[in-house]
Amino acid sequence: MNKPFYFKQFTIQQNKTAMKVGTDGVLLGAWAQLQDEVNTILDVGSGTGLIALILAQRSIAETIDAVELNGEAYEETVENFENSDWGDRLFCYHASLQEFADEIDDKYDFIISNPPFYTSTYKELPKERAMARHTESLTYTELLLGVSKLLSKKGSCAFVIPYEEESSFIEIAKQHKLLPHRITHVKGTENSVIKRSLLQLSFSKKIIEKDELIIEIKRHKYTPKYIELVKDFYLKM
Repeated sequence: MNKPFYFKQFTIQQNKTAMKVGTDGVLLGAWAQLQDEVNTILDVGSGTGLIALILAQRSIAETIDAVELNGEAYEETVENFENSDWGDRLFCYHASLQEFADEIDDKYDFIISNPPFYTSTYKELPKERAMARHTESLTYTELLLGVSKLLSKKGSCAFVIPYEEESSFIEIAKQHKLLPHRITHVKGTENSVIKRSLLQLSFSKKIIEKDELIIEIKRHKYTPKYIELVKDFYLKM
């Protein structure tokens, strides 16, 4: 039995889905840059609905949609949306991104995704968790093709991916006319290796803003930059 995860303004039930609340989702939701004119948002592969809920707290966007293929994750997302203060703005579709992109004519101002990865550890993970975290269930090519179809001309999109996959991800994005304009490299501590890349892309060519985010000074002592980023969400920040 997985306990609910309590944030400052919402609660995440996470009994059903394979993907529990993790640092990646919170980081991405908090880090993503939202322009004032963002009115429609799409979260691809919602899991528990965590990222969509963070964006509902952060923005006044009228429409925040999510798409989730896994049945149990879909149910959990719907439940978490309905139990939040922003249920009237949040909606989840039970579909693959490919089906969704083929059927939806609307364009989104902002698209966000914490996509499946960990290709090398697929065999060691329980089946449901592996599907949620494995690129074969949604390859980067399929993800970026779907995003490029659904993103408005002036819109932007944001992702969190393993650092070692950054260059190939950016190459695939370029094939779909998506260019990076923000890149943040995430490290656990000052001396640890870069683990994650936070990327924001759009159809416009811009100067790339690059920086680094270190999460901890030492165990459970967080850096001021990390605290500043997530303090509106985590209860104990």
